[in-house]
Amino acid sequence: MAFHELLVQLFIISFVLLQSKHCLSSNQSPIVLTLRTQKHRTPISTPRLFSTTSKPPDKLLFHHNVTLTVSLSAGSPLQNITMVLDTGSELSWLHCKKEPNFNSIFNPIASKTYTEIPCNSTTCETRTRDLPLPVSCDPSKLCHFIISYADASSVEGNLAFETFQVGSMTGPATVFGCMNSGFSSNSEEDAKTTGLMGMNRGSLSFVNQMGFRKFSYCISDRDSSGVLLLGEASFSWLKPLNYTPLLEMSAPLPYFDRVAYSVQLEGIKVSDKVLSLPKSVFVPDHTGAGQTTVDSGTQFTFLLGPVYSALKTEFLLQSKGILRVLNEPRYVFQGAMDLCYLIESTRATLPNLPVVNLMFQGAEMSVSGQRLLYRVPGEVRGKDSVWCFTFGNSDLLGIESFVIGHHQQQNVWMEYDLENSRIGFAEVRCDLAGQRLGLDV
Repeated sequence: MAFHELLVQLFIISFVLLQSKHCLSSNQSPIVLTLRTQKHRTPISTPRLFSTTSKPPDKLLFHHNVTLTVSLSAGSPLQNITMVLDTGSELSWLHCKKEPNFNSIFNPIASKTYTEIPCNSTTCETRTRDLPLPVSCDPSKLCHFIISYADASSVEGNLAFETFQVGSMTGPATVFGCMNSGFSSNSEEDAKTTGLMGMNRGSLSFVNQMGFRKFSYCISDRDSSGVLLLGEASFSWLKPLNYTPLLEMSAPLPYFDRVAYSVQLEGIKVSDKVLSLPKSVFVPDHTGAGQTTVDSGTQFTFLLGPVYSALKTEFLLQSKGILRVLNEPRYVFQGAMDLCYLIESTRATLPNLPVVNLMFQGAEMSVSGQRLLYRVPGEVRGKDSVWCFTFGNSDLLGIESFVIGHHQQQNVWMEYDLENSRIGFAEVRCDLAGQRLGLDV
């Protein structure tokens, strides 16, 4: 999850834990946790690449806008922390401040369960193999990490063990990054975020270390609410999920992230018209470039240049007479989104728009309505607001992949099934899903 290039608007996420894996039964009262308002700069989370037993689910409520953030505790005695939920990253990390009585971020010296990891340990030498960059040994002979992200930002610090508590459940000693040097950014707002929860398929990801083999979330487009569920989702009101298999790559390739949630995009359809593109443009090449990842840490969806151009052309054609194009050739939102429109600020709803279908192997995801356009905060032209198409050009960001962001996942139940190596999704009213789960959204 990258924090530095582009300023995006405020968000609030809070969540409710209804049922802990070990400590809560179905007839006990829920545990409520609340997140405070923060700012973030989060255009994209994709890392830059260089060369069990079943458990009852945990159900959580969150509010979102730019990122999906959960609140939990770490250490002994417990310290409250907030972490960005990022399916595009492996290593979880926290802002650490090794000073007495420093309460705004995680303080490792105040925790009895915090344990530093030496660089000659098995954990440092073998368990870090999936990280984008090799770990190193710092002057104190501790295991040191650096992670670079797609917007050229980076984080670094030392690896350590710590215990994390989600609701009433305390997990095992978990490897995380203790970042005490700060971002490569001077933003005071960035420093207020406690950390990031890496949720990809790597051995050091939070979901794997905590022992979950499946998790789901559902993001509402109505009131910035949503549900995060850790464990099995089995509800009578939930539609059968459409599954697409995770793409496996046996040999290491320089531009292929083997621990990402990588799926096979096979085509794109606008209304009933399939874009006239060869299937080869969606298939990773011999270097691994061109993979498709599903990423909760990225807000919008980014497509490689030829695919983006074809989609932009067809959407322009089918929306002609429905939308007014912003005729400012130099205006590019977030560096990669150059198709924007003018819509009257007083208009309560968007006009009927062509539906975009992302065609995956074995399943399709329908993107319609407000998931297709994003109102740019603060951008006004007379009586009109600026709205931009929520698909961007990966080439303009220097990313060699397709990235499916969480804006397109609104009102879709998203299931990450590590046990069966697949991702499932089905359309659902996410605000109603929270109500059905007994959450006060």
